[in-house]
Amino acid sequence: EHTRPYDMDLEEVVGENVRRVRKAIGLSQEKLALAAEVDLRYLGSIERGNGNPSVAVLARLARVLKIHPSELLKDSAD
Repeated sequence: EHTRPYDMDLEEVVGENVRRVRKAIGLSQEKLALAAEVDLRYLGSIERGNGNPSVAVLARLARVLKIHPSELLKDSAD
């Protein structure tokens, strides 16, 4: 049961979604980082929920992952 609108902070939600979709389509972190023009270490921090990606970075990741950027913001607990 939800006691507040978000159980996880948004960075964790984004990181979990990037990792889940990336693995589902069989992309390595290296290939995603290269295709989205994002530093590999930065992508790792995003996936761990430590990075704070800009809207532009979210859009590039979503394009490579072939999803709408809003999908990266959806909490799977909802």
